[in-house]
Formats: sequence, C-alpha cells, structure tokens
Amino acid sequence: MSVAVDANILLYASDEGSPRHVRAREFLRERATGSEITYFAWSTLFAYLRVATHPRIFEHPLSPDAAMANVEALLELPHMRVLSEADGFWNHYRDVTQSIPVRGNLVPDANLVAVLRQHGVRVLYTSDRDFRKFDAIEARDPFDDNV
Repeated sequence: MSVAVDANILLYASDEGSPRHVRAREFLRERATGSEITYFAWSTLFAYLRVATHPRIFEHPLSPDAAMANVEALLELPHMRVLSEADGFWNHYRDVTQSIPVRGNLVPDANLVAVLRQHGVRVLYTSDRDFRKFDAIEARDPFDDNV
C-alpha cells in the first residue's frame, strides 16, 4: 500500500518549537527507511516552502535555501516520490468535490485528494481534520496514538 504525507507533517518536522517536532521527525524517518513508497504532491511541497519560510507563520522561519534543501533531501530518499496532476485530472477533481461543497481552504485540499486518487494512493498522513470530509481518501493522523 502506498501512502502520502501532507505539508503539516513536514512543517512540524521543521519547527523545532512545535510540541510535535520530535514525533514528526521520527515519523518521516520511519517513512524514509521503510519499504513502502511515500508520495508527496508538488502542491504539498510548495505549501511547505510557503509556510516554512513565512515570518508571520513560523516564529523562526527557514531561509528559502534551508527549506529547499529539506525538500531536496526528501526527494533524494529512495522510497519518496512526487505526484502531480496528469491528463484527465479535472474529472478526478470533479468526482472528489461532488459530495461536499468545496470552497476556500478546502480547494487545495480537494486538489491534493484528487491528485492522490488519480494515482491510486488511498492513505494520507495529515493532522488536518478537513481531509476526513473526503470519501476518496483515508486521512490518518500520525500523532494520534490510535493510528
């Protein structure tokens, strides 16, 4: 089974002031050393870059070079892959958004779910509960002890 990781997990792993920092780093280390392929959408990686370098969001934002180095380190790992929209993507987006009204902050979430669905990835590790609204994905919180 292939899985994907959301930007918030990457952000916790980069934010040393976060109470989830250590667990997020351990989680990513486990993903990197396991045998299962872990996917990131390009939109996830760009969301990470946007937030990790933003001085109004991060108390100690990363420099653009440091944030890009983190992304590059992930992409060099043998079990990490990147996904993006492919031909026919719009049909997947329409299917994902049929059952719930998608607007505002749910738009990029729906985009990610549709990308994952298009590539057959059913599990997304995230602490964002909004992903539970989508039937096309199983959202698992790696910080939940019941996962």
